[in-house]
Amino acid sequence: MKSKLLILASFLLVVLSGCNLKEPITAESPGIWNHFFVYPMSMLLTKVAETVGGSYGLSIIIVTIIIRLVLLPLILKQQKSTMAMQVLRPEMENLRKKYPSKDMESQQKMQKEMMELYQKHNINPLGGCLPLLVQFPIIMAFYYAIGRTEAIAEHSFLWVSLGQPDSLHILPIVAAITTFIQIKVGMTDEVPPQMKITMYIMPLFVLMAGFSLPAALALYWVIGNLFGIAQGIYLKKRMKILQKSA
Repeated sequence: MKSKLLILASFLLVVLSGCNLKEPITAESPGIWNHFFVYPMSMLLTKVAETVGGSYGLSIIIVTIIIRLVLLPLILKQQKSTMAMQVLRPEMENLRKKYPSKDMESQQKMQKEMMELYQKHNINPLGGCLPLLVQFPIIMAFYYAIGRTEAIAEHSFLWVSLGQPDSLHILPIVAAITTFIQIKVGMTDEVPPQMKITMYIMPLFVLMAGFSLPAALALYWVIGNLFGIAQGIYLKKRMKILQKSA
């Protein structure tokens, strides 16, 4: 379930990449989403840029890392919940075998015993999904803030104009490659084969989007992916330690 949500969130991020990015974000932008999410992120980018000599490229890199670090405790909580559910998996499978019938009465009994099992081990079955649902609006708000902050489009960083697509296509290509690596690192052996196709589809979406979207967004993808790769390696090592101590 969590893997599907993560993939859906990533897919939505790319599919919605061109939506409303041409409308500048200001303090007068209407709507709760703009006022409480996108605009504060835009101001954060601006303030950080002011502290690093007016470089919005550096600001994107710094704020991306800060946000990822702030969200890391949620990721760890999500992993802890995943680990707890894995420990319960044999008992859950026994319950499914106990109630093989798909009629409503059998399913209700199975769900009742499942809930008793969760309560016995003090596990919230939604504990792994809720952190992801909290993360996604924050990441989306930051993404839109980058695309809709006018000052960013007026600045350059390294060889690119942040408001224009990378003419050398370096950032989109690196973004696609790091997307592939991040998904591969984050996948476990238990992921269904049909879900692994996202490892090839998502990088293609990112590549195509990166060819037409401002370089600032491609830069964000690259930095976010690099952090995600490091995070994925760390979480896998941590999972092995938790499994050994369980």
